[in-house]
Amino acid sequence: MTDDSADPGDPTSALAADTVPLLSQDFTEATVTTLRHVLHAHVAAVGLTGDDGYDFVLAVHELVTNAVRHGGGRGRLELRRQQDVLICEVIDQGQSPGRLPVRLSEVNTAGGRGLWLAHQLAGGLILTRRPDGVTATVTVCLEPATADGAVTPGRPDGLAQDQPG
Repeated sequence: MTDDSADPGDPTSALAADTVPLLSQDFTEATVTTLRHVLHAHVAAVGLTGDDGYDFVLAVHELVTNAVRHGGGRGRLELRRQQDVLICEVIDQGQSPGRLPVRLSEVNTAGGRGLWLAHQLAGGLILTRRPDGVTATVTVCLEPATADGAVTPGRPDGLAQDQPG
């Protein structure tokens, strides 16, 4: 049976079909650490492991921490996979004045490096100011899947690092 409700001329129809939700969770200061562990498990489950996985989780953790400190004390994390891209949105209710600084702060200044770190650690960072807060989105490309669907990080040909090519 086919789904006739999708409009083939609508570009968002294909986009939604390729998107797999992985995690959707509200957070507060009390749940930041638990969320980080849950996120790490989901990221590892899609094959993003090692330094790349840790970097992505740290980038998201910086955004979650920013949401708690500067975005109203709480937020929502949305993690999804779209083909070979892992996408994580951190949504807060903060009303940040002026520009959102994605820069390295002075060495004698405490804090102020979260957005810069997230930008450095992830494949991409997009900040979207909404009337009711900010959405910070980080992305990272996953390695192509092998014939059996497994993801082998670090090798575009799908071979493990120690196998002869």
